[in-house]
Amino acid sequence: MSKSHQQQSGHTNIWLFALELGFFSGLIWGGLHWHAYWFSFTEVSPGFIAEPFFRHDFLTTAFGHFVGYMMFIVFSVIASMLYVLFLRKLKGPWPGLVYGVLWWSVIFIPGSQLFLMQPPFKLSWNTVISEFCIFLLWGMFIGYTAAMEYTDERKREQSTALA
Repeated sequence: MSKSHQQQSGHTNIWLFALELGFFSGLIWGGLHWHAYWFSFTEVSPGFIAEPFFRHDFLTTAFGHFVGYMMFIVFSVIASMLYVLFLRKLKGPWPGLVYGVLWWSVIFIPGSQLFLMQPPFKLSWNTVISEFCIFLLWGMFIGYTAAMEYTDERKREQSTALA
């Protein structure tokens, strides 16, 4: 556990932890999404999270991709804060996997109207599977990282033994 996350009592500050977790989950999995788009595994633009706020023509440009990437990082920070706030005590990878599937469902099924993309049944199988897997891994990254931080007792025992 890094010193920046610890308070005087030795517990992790949930807000700083969630902020850092969300930033890195957005950075890693947003980057993977951009690469999947670049290599034509998915038809969904890297700027899909920014669709409600910007014109689609702008989001197909290189700067639009960057804006979308930054918006995915912001989205990941918000999603990780929600996870850490409500679900941080759940153990193992399964809650995070379910969390990723839930976010995929929210964005791609009813959210397809909000994000101005086609519903999943109108997208290619490559796109649907790629997006589903990215969100599955993104959710597992958030969930399992939070679970390891908040339920791994070996770290707590070690820090109290050294004190």
